[in-house]
Amino acid sequence: MTRRSSPRLPRQATELALAVPQVMAHRLTRMALAGTQPNARDRREFHGMGQEKVVAMWQSWFAMGSALVQAQQKMGLAMLQGTRVPLLDTQRILSQGLAPVHRKATANAKRLARTRLR
Repeated sequence: MTRRSSPRLPRQATELALAVPQVMAHRLTRMALAGTQPNARDRREFHGMGQEKVVAMWQSWFAMGSALVQAQQKMGLAMLQGTRVPLLDTQRILSQGLAPVHRKATANAKRLARTRLR
């Protein structure tokens, strides 16, 4: 673990832990108020809820895969050069993977905090 990457993952996880309940509370309240006849604004929000999760999941997988490939390339290059092989920085890989989910959840929390339910 490097000094630069160590605070990033805990910060992301903490911000995510605060944003997710806010977003869920807003959306569940919106669903309850919409009832069986949601208006166009509610339907857009409800549709986006599912779509954004799929996109964030794929972005997360690609980000972690890319970070893992970069780490393996550094390790392979070090082996070929006969230098000290760096340890795998799992904190960086996890942080890269959490970034798209964190970005979307915190943006949703900010956006939904500004909107009125009805």
